[in-house]
Amino acid sequence: MKEQNNIDEVQEPINSASPEVRQIIERVWDLEKSRLDKKSFGHINDDILAIVKEAVK
Repeated sequence: MKEQNNIDEVQEPINSASPEVRQIIERVWDLEKSRLDKKSFGHINDDILAIVKEAVK
């Protein structure tokens, strides 16, 4: 049960975020997941910056 509480605590900022912020989080998570699946360990900052800039427009 304590493990579930820890998971809920970690996810709380995501769950309470605005829809725009949640979209950024989900897109960055998808990007990171795809990079890990491909074992791509290069720079990700430019990709994250592009996601944020697109969301801010």
